[in-house]
Amino acid sequence: MRTLPWLGAGLIRSRDIRGPLLNIDTRIKFRHLVCFLEMARQGSLARAADVLAVSPPAMSKTLKELEELLETRLFARSKSGLSLTEAGRAFLRYAGPSVQALREGVSSLRGGEYAAGLVRIGVLSTVESLLLPEVMRRLHQRHSALTVSVLTGPSAHLLSQLRVGDLDLVVGRMTESPEIQGLSFEHLYSESMTLVARPEHPLVVGPLRRDAVSDYPLVLPLAGTSIRKHADSLFVQCGIAQSAQRLETLSVALSRRYTLSSDALWIAPLDAVRLDLANGELQELDLGLREPGGSVGISSNASLPLSLAAQWAVDVLREVGRAYHEGSYP
Repeated sequence: MRTLPWLGAGLIRSRDIRGPLLNIDTRIKFRHLVCFLEMARQGSLARAADVLAVSPPAMSKTLKELEELLETRLFARSKSGLSLTEAGRAFLRYAGPSVQALREGVSSLRGGEYAAGLVRIGVLSTVESLLLPEVMRRLHQRHSALTVSVLTGPSAHLLSQLRVGDLDLVVGRMTESPEIQGLSFEHLYSESMTLVARPEHPLVVGPLRRDAVSDYPLVLPLAGTSIRKHADSLFVQCGIAQSAQRLETLSVALSRRYTLSSDALWIAPLDAVRLDLANGELQELDLGLREPGGSVGISSNASLPLSLAAQWAVDVLREVGRAYHEGSYP
């Protein structure tokens, strides 16, 4: 019985791993995985080739080699580009985290960088203005050599980056997104929706006339997002017609600035405007009810163990989320 020294002498012997080890085709190279991931990310062989600075024929050949080695088709080809097959989606769950883990392992040994830490977090706009700054403050207070890289955007984009290993965590309202399938979600707290305006807005003075709401421009989340469904539901429950003048955006900064400088009304997640309401910079319009805005939490890729830095971030996110839920923050 032979011991494999590169797996740890005396710990793992060849007969213990013979089945799994021999099932891994050693002809599958790092370049195969990198090309596969970029094609999945771009949805186009030509765009992926351009990103990786290789020729389209070389990219096509690499994909053909990988599909032959795996004995399955990873992509369906059409005039609009490439789309993952069921087998491709299954392979993506493991290929992305594996490549990212190897990259991190190599880079961490260069220049003593293993003494520091990097965590890459995707953040929805509703939590970037209130939850995340406090998370950053506590993380940097406790860890002197920590870099936090934050990416904002729609949930579908962020979850796709999480799936291929380009992000460690995604924070926000994710449970209703179809892209959450196959990923892990941990609930932190629930948030609600509210209608706000500048303090001098004509509707702020006196009892609110619901039939007058549609007379003013309306700021809404983007159509098709989970938060938009909650915003639409609030108007339906209140029997209010939406204005024909609308600004649809996920940008909290744009929504806030436009609302403060005009007569626009903003249907906003409470998280995004809580501090403005407390400071008197925005005024809540009492509709008589609030629509629950969904579950805010942490999404992660269960296929890849969290790095130490990512675990630090999870611990602090739980801590701040608990404080928010209990009312001790902000």
